[in-house]
Amino acid sequence: MAENDITQYLRQTHDRVFEHNCRWAEDCKAKDPDFFVKLSAGQNPEYLWIGCSDSRIPAEQITGLEPGDAFVHRNIANLVLSTDLNVMSVITYAVEHLKVKHIVVCGHYGCGGVKAAMTPKDLGLLNPWLRNIRDVYRLHEKELDAIADEDARYNRLVELNVYEQCRNVVKTACVQQSFAKNKFPVVHGWVFGFNDGLLKDLKIDFEGILKDIQKIYNLTES
Repeated sequence: MAENDITQYLRQTHDRVFEHNCRWAEDCKAKDPDFFVKLSAGQNPEYLWIGCSDSRIPAEQITGLEPGDAFVHRNIANLVLSTDLNVMSVITYAVEHLKVKHIVVCGHYGCGGVKAAMTPKDLGLLNPWLRNIRDVYRLHEKELDAIADEDARYNRLVELNVYEQCRNVVKTACVQQSFAKNKFPVVHGWVFGFNDGLLKDLKIDFEGILKDIQKIYNLTES
């Protein structure tokens, strides 16, 4: 592609976003003249969504949620790490200030982050991040090694990674303390499939996990 063509293409893709934005704003006002008045009044989301950064999984569109329904955090392979001040800050704000009722950790089959983590290759800055997925494999090594089909093994690792990240959410003080006081939020683990566009509920036993981890990670005492 010639330099002039690249410049024109970049301008077109940039301008297209603003064209879509104008149409979206007009459609919202046509459906509800007070839409933006209510939107600017503040947020009261029911959900905290912790998902993968993959560009093909827009949380609101695949769930039918509207603006204001979900507080969203995304990173590579939907990890919840105690050393990541970004995700920890998001969880704390969502629980303590927004009073969300549900926390969803949503992965997706065919996750590039999961596959990269299991590739014997030096990926530079990504190494310490992806090592957390390798730790998930180590925790479930026996089960995963018993799966002969490589794609099926990766997909199972995607599910187990979601499960372990849900456990990490439950380990946080704000989630434990809020649930003890209010009986919310409840933590869920979901996986999105590109082949059919459907979400799979892993049916995380939130209260069972909470009871299990509190033997070591109990942070409900003031």
